[in-house]
Amino acid sequence: MAEQRIIIEMGMGNDLHGMDYTKAAARAIEDALRHSSLPLFGALEVTPDQMRVQVTVAVQEPDKVDVDALVAKLPRGRAEVHAVKGGLNVETGQDTIVIAQASVKAFLPPHTGWRLKG
Repeated sequence: MAEQRIIIEMGMGNDLHGMDYTKAAARAIEDALRHSSLPLFGALEVTPDQMRVQVTVAVQEPDKVDVDALVAKLPRGRAEVHAVKGGLNVETGQDTIVIAQASVKAFLPPHTGWRLKG
């Protein structure tokens, strides 16, 4: 049976002066993670290493993103990071502001015998 998606979070990050796509992407991922909490690990008696984390970051120059560095920063689960074309570069006259978007999805193996209460 396929994995169950347990969360989708979005975030935005930027690098104001260094035109560092990896830094902007890392900040976007951190922003997404700040919006999430996964208390179901204790409720389901599963460990974080059973979770697969799939991250997509969007920047204007995806080939300049160090995806391995971003994977290393993710705190839980088996992570994969993909960089795609998107985001925004904003010219200021002196610098280029790099704006990145991130989508973080987490998946667990199927579990039965529980349901969310509304």
